[in-house]
Amino acid sequence: MTNQEYGQFCGLARAAEIVGQRWTLLILRDLSVGPRRYSDLVGGLPGIPTNTLASRLKELEEAGLVMRAAPAGGDRSVVYGLTPRGEELGPALDALSRWGAGGMRTPREGEIVTTASIVSALKVAAGDGVVPKSWNTTYTVQVGEIVAHLVMRAGVITVGPGAAENPDLIIVAGPQIRDVLAGELDAQTAVSTGVVRLEGDPALFERFADTLRVPYSPHVPAGA
Repeated sequence: MTNQEYGQFCGLARAAEIVGQRWTLLILRDLSVGPRRYSDLVGGLPGIPTNTLASRLKELEEAGLVMRAAPAGGDRSVVYGLTPRGEELGPALDALSRWGAGGMRTPREGEIVTTASIVSALKVAAGDGVVPKSWNTTYTVQVGEIVAHLVMRAGVITVGPGAAENPDLIIVAGPQIRDVLAGELDAQTAVSTGVVRLEGDPALFERFADTLRVPYSPHVPAGA
């Protein structure tokens, strides 16, 4: 038995052997947003040692969760992406993200947001992603310098990196938008107090705030 093995015939133990090391979950989170070059992963994971990133990618490849490919055309940079086995982790990553967000009210000193973290947060807030089929609304969401888009169309919600093309509403916000997603700050108050700034129909922000939800956990210890 190696140092990374728990010696138990248990699904949780086997999963922990593969994804339980430092940075691994965040690498998988970033790749769940879309394929990434090595340099993209370095840029999206501030603070990760490059030797650690290389090691984790190799381990995930060996475990069958990550694959690499060289794109066609002039850019011959290797691109990393999730395999079908890696994509199976999506619901587990979302569940862990939702659980972690339950204890997040304000950023700790030095904490930042990244494209993948915002996309992940919006995806988790969308829940099962089901909305009335009559809705056809496109949002651009900007938090600091990070931009993502969210689309409610054909009865489903989709989320991705980058601005939407011809968005119906642009939402510019700071970290306190977390209170909106938790349901502790209503849409009108968020706008009137400057927590968010809108470019477009304010009623569409009420739809956004009423639909996306990641509540705070009532069981988080004070100061956690």
